[in-house]
Amino acid sequence: MTTPRYPSLYQINTRVWLTELARTLGRRATLDDIPDAALDEFTRQGFDWIWLLSVWQTGPAAQAVSRENPGWRREFVETLPDLQDADIAGSGFAIRSYTVHTDLGGDAALARLRKRMQQRGLKLMLDFVPNHMAPDHPWIDEHPDYFVHGSEVDLARSPRNYCRVQTKHGPVLFAYGRDPYFDGWPDTLQLNYGNPELQQAMIGELTRIAGQCDGVRCDMAMLVLPEVFERTWGLRAELFWPDATESVRRQHPDFLFMAEVYWDLEWTMQQQGFNYAYDKHLYDRLRGHHARPVREHFWAGLDYQDKLARFLENHDEPRAAATFSRDVHEAAAVITFLSPGLRFFHQGQFEGRQKRISPHLVRAPSEAVDQNLTRFYERLLAVLRHDAVRTGTWRLLECARAWNENGSHDNFIACEWQGTDGQCLVVAVNYSPHQSQCYVRCPHDGLQQGSWRLKDQLSNAVYDRDGTDLVSRGLYLDLPAWHYHVFDFVRL
Repeated sequence: MTTPRYPSLYQINTRVWLTELARTLGRRATLDDIPDAALDEFTRQGFDWIWLLSVWQTGPAAQAVSRENPGWRREFVETLPDLQDADIAGSGFAIRSYTVHTDLGGDAALARLRKRMQQRGLKLMLDFVPNHMAPDHPWIDEHPDYFVHGSEVDLARSPRNYCRVQTKHGPVLFAYGRDPYFDGWPDTLQLNYGNPELQQAMIGELTRIAGQCDGVRCDMAMLVLPEVFERTWGLRAELFWPDATESVRRQHPDFLFMAEVYWDLEWTMQQQGFNYAYDKHLYDRLRGHHARPVREHFWAGLDYQDKLARFLENHDEPRAAATFSRDVHEAAAVITFLSPGLRFFHQGQFEGRQKRISPHLVRAPSEAVDQNLTRFYERLLAVLRHDAVRTGTWRLLECARAWNENGSHDNFIACEWQGTDGQCLVVAVNYSPHQSQCYVRCPHDGLQQGSWRLKDQLSNAVYDRDGTDLVSRGLYLDLPAWHYHVFDFVRL
């Protein structure tokens, strides 16, 4: 099955999901226990990709750090007031081996799950963590030169960024994995991208991973860019990603790379072989609650926008239902997921979950389901199954003043989707806390012929409009605060 131009992805916290299944089954659950009905539901909803978070083997060293770190533990208790040590498995990003965790059923169970997914047209995404490894990774003994080392001076001056590790060669001072703006992650050790042999070893890891899935989400992918790595560690490094992505695609031509990336480096990652880069800028602008910066974000060319991953939440961000009020949440979702790029959804988003679950935890709190939000997302997913939105052509539309003294047109964001079958969808959102009016310019020449019925795909609203008027003056809208329409144009 060919991936559409604008696919949809659903991220699942694998360990949390299996914990919930185990409660139902009355025994430990593995990937083999994921029911076919769940996979069928993903297909029905229109997803192309399933990202299984945290499937790789972790170890006791990182788990001990997670359980003992007082700051992290306070966060865990906020999520799970009845927290137990068994709930803390250690971060899924403190990887001891790129093999499927034995508790999940191992590599064979993943292969069987992937086959079931392939039968339904679902593609599998897994994690790749380029920046660091768990402190008990075999390379610590076998290849200590693969890691960034420290000195006694470093340890004394910056104890939050360095540690002493006992290896088979004796105690060695290593750096914790980190980015240049924060203290290190004490459950990880920093890989040294200034070592060409380490780069080749990581390409080998990527190539093995590519034999088990269809794509990877690369954690903090910009940290191994030469300029970022040198700024962080004072060590020179050669480019990694172009060689890595090309090497993998020589064996797996359709393999997909998605970058978690910040600091205005999205375009850089796209140019170095990534199919998609996180669009944190859109998310941040939506959180600002002003339409103009959001609209201006969409001025970028489609060569850039088509390769962005659009989201309202993920495992690193606060829950959308806790971040946005209900009306703003829906308006932001219409804007986010009816824009070009990869549509990236997160487990619990549709149900209105409020509590973010740390990737160190394997259990989620019990939360009530927001049935109204669930119904909204069901309607939105139905819109995203339209061919016009999956494979069609997108363009930003101009919103003009409704009358001279009225500047509320600036509160609107509008776009059009044109399908190859002639379907036309017009999306319009009043992204403001005020009732607003505008004329949406409809440049589609085909509208001039006859009259049109506008059916809102997210409500029961239906309007009849004259085509000539739509083209000459535009579509008049008068919308309450944070209201939206997704009109399907049907000729009368």
